Amino acid sequence: MQTNLSQQYLETPQGQEANDILRACVHCGFCTATCPTYQLLGDELDGPRGRIYLIKQVLEGNAVTHKTQQHLDRCLTCRACETTCPSGVRYGRLAEIGRELVEEKVGRGKFETLQRWLLRKVVPYPKRFAPLVRAGNLFRNVMPAALRNQIPTLQTPISRPEQTHARKMLVLEGCVQSVSTPNTNAAAARVLNRLGIELISAERAGCCGAVSHHLSATEEGLDFMRSNIAAWWSHIEAGAEAIVITASGCGAMVKEYGDLLKHDPAWAEQAARVSDLTRDISEVLRDEDLSQLDNNSGYSKVAFHSPCTLQHGQQVHGVVETILQNAGFTLTAVPDAHLCCGSAGTYSILQPALSQQLLDNKLTALQGDEPDVIATANIGCQMHLASKAGKPVKHWIELLDTADQ
Repeated sequence: MQTNLSQQYLETPQGQEANDILRACVHCGFCTATCPTYQLLGDELDGPRGRIYLIKQVLEGNAVTHKTQQHLDRCLTCRACETTCPSGVRYGRLAEIGRELVEEKVGRGKFETLQRWLLRKVVPYPKRFAPLVRAGNLFRNVMPAALRNQIPTLQTPISRPEQTHARKMLVLEGCVQSVSTPNTNAAAARVLNRLGIELISAERAGCCGAVSHHLSATEEGLDFMRSNIAAWWSHIEAGAEAIVITASGCGAMVKEYGDLLKHDPAWAEQAARVSDLTRDISEVLRDEDLSQLDNNSGYSKVAFHSPCTLQHGQQVHGVVETILQNAGFTLTAVPDAHLCCGSAGTYSILQPALSQQLLDNKLTALQGDEPDVIATANIGCQMHLASKAGKPVKHWIELLDTADQ
């Protein structure tokens, strides 16, 4: 694609990066075939190619309107288009740059501004988020059904192993997951313990930065990243083999620390090291001997929903499915498995109508073969699917934890 970016953008690292991404696009349109919002709305501007043109116009100095912002807001950043693209266009990164520039130019109304500020100031902080979840559970029975279904049911905590091992890996506890489904990391610790690996939680590590980053609060997101790197660094220097992430959305974010902080001389080298060490829990187990893990879970048929952040963001394909099948689970067929469930971080709150359409479509696909349980690999997807599934929705590592008792 030919570009003629205005000088004000070409003189910035952000503008130069966007220009390189734009030039890689050959506007073939293959991406539209796998774009969830294009399939729902049928509008070229609600597909990757159309949004690329909108961002190009912004960078070339053309007029920007709230309509531009609306089309960019509707993007899930699922990155299915990146998996499809024959030219390797980094659309997800371009969309982030475009949203930030448009936000600077057109701003938002008071309600939208407040809504996004509250999400940034509550969700990434477990001590602020947890009381809201507890209150939601306390008053669940008097809430309207639509709201009641959005409140995660508090889990009864399971124990974590106390054994120490020579092999050690860090784990990100996360923000929403640490409150809503803490047993995910507990199950991961128990499974890894059976394999002779000790999982360590760094006390000062917090939100991965994705909430702020995807809501165009760039510097705030980078501060979360720097804080995590600082919390992990002493453990890395002590020989931690990996940083294990059980929420694929967080994993996709942490794997990009090196790229996002490459222009920060104080943090670039450490950020690159952290990204190199980051592994989804499935990538860790893929390289271990799992012969001792058998299916004693009580579930036979499993419908696995591969989150966009796993299959498109991290480009991890088929790993979880293979692990589950080797453990004795039967995986059901899931049509259109590449499509988003509609969770997409804060998308389910900010774009509820589109999110619910995508959720209904995904549940139809997942439940067609009548599975005993739905499994996934990301907290956002897990909560979103559970709100309407009518059957158990678990992180897949919990099935293996049950299997190895």
